[in-house]
Amino acid sequence: MKRREFLTTSSGALCFSHLVRAEEHSFKGKIKKAVKFGTKPNEKQMQKLKDLGFDGIEGSGPGLQIEPMKMACSKFKLPMHGVVYNKHWKVRLSDPNPEVREKSRIGLAQAMREAKGVGGTSVLLVPGRVKGDQETHQHVWDRSIEQIRKLIPLASELKIHILIETVWNGFCYKPEQFRDYIDAINSPWVQAYYDIGNMQKYGPSYKWIRILGKRTLKLDVKDWGSKNGFCPLGQGDVDWKKVRHELEQIDFKGWATREGNDGGVENTARLMNELLAL
Repeated sequence: MKRREFLTTSSGALCFSHLVRAEEHSFKGKIKKAVKFGTKPNEKQMQKLKDLGFDGIEGSGPGLQIEPMKMACSKFKLPMHGVVYNKHWKVRLSDPNPEVREKSRIGLAQAMREAKGVGGTSVLLVPGRVKGDQETHQHVWDRSIEQIRKLIPLASELKIHILIETVWNGFCYKPEQFRDYIDAINSPWVQAYYDIGNMQKYGPSYKWIRILGKRTLKLDVKDWGSKNGFCPLGQGDVDWKKVRHELEQIDFKGWATREGNDGGVENTARLMNELLAL
């Protein structure tokens, strides 16, 4: 190939590559990236997260130190967008004992008030666990919905969403089930907190996003592979290009929170930017 032909061909390839990149959908300004946090401030870590371009954090409740956390969030301009209900595994809404179910509902209500107090918009909830004859899939479905419905007036009053997460708890392992569970509750205050990595084990994550549609208000960001389990972002089986495509189709705008370890928050910031087109 002559030099002029090579330069022409190379220039055309570069232009095409640039055009392809330019046409890719960007979620910058649409997806806000965050990491899981705790119940009390850590100013050194919060400054680091801010410097790395994180938009916020997600706390844990009940037990959140509301006023100290509010002050720290304000100082670093790093809002806490919500909390994870930290009692949902051991004190379950689906427990066979009605007293335990009531205790769980009371704890969830407290977490909702703490989320409101710190300026958040949601509480992440695992609704129960399939565990033997006394806690079947139908039990988890019926018992958790009964308790959640009792909290819908509080959710409306506080303007706090109860967002359901599917995990490896034996419940709603098909996206259609998860969709129907959300629809059965039938409230705008109860929607999905979809975990990209958790459900990759049970089907391509992008298909879950497609079927859940606009029910998904927030995202947990993880990767999972059939050979390496939970792993750093980009090293599992999640097809991030297809995930981005499905998020574009539902016009997703909201928080995406990393749960897991990428060898430091510096790597997490870079990988989230790359894989989510931020």
